[in-house]
Amino acid sequence: MVSDSSLRKSLVIESSKSAIAALCEQLLAEAGDNSFDEDATFAIHLALEEALTNAVVHGNKLDPSKKVEIEYVIVPAKFEITITDQGDGFTPESTPDPRIEENRTKSSGRGLLLMKTYMDTVEYNDNGNSVHLVKYTK
Repeated sequence: MVSDSSLRKSLVIESSKSAIAALCEQLLAEAGDNSFDEDATFAIHLALEEALTNAVVHGNKLDPSKKVEIEYVIVPAKFEITITDQGDGFTPESTPDPRIEENRTKSSGRGLLLMKTYMDTVEYNDNGNSVHLVKYTK
């Protein structure tokens, strides 16, 4: 799903919180090398951490036998990434909106809202086990 195929990079991480931290660090460094400013880097970090946590914790349920596939392109004009887990997927529309009073104490939905708020594009595949995120530079 990531465009700019000649620049696309692919990798696979294990389903662990330490793998999330290491990948975030790597990708944020690449974003910095591509002239993303502090605000954009903050937005990318927040959305990236949420998406990877969803894949590892909710999708793969921290199962060490399951992996998370990553495809990304980072260029000065944009940060684009697709994150795919091996879980059963979900329906994004069925996730409770955390802004509604009755959902404010529920533990789900905030990460999806944060990704939508901070990224320019947030798309899911039909299975609900893959998210595509894009952040453009200003």
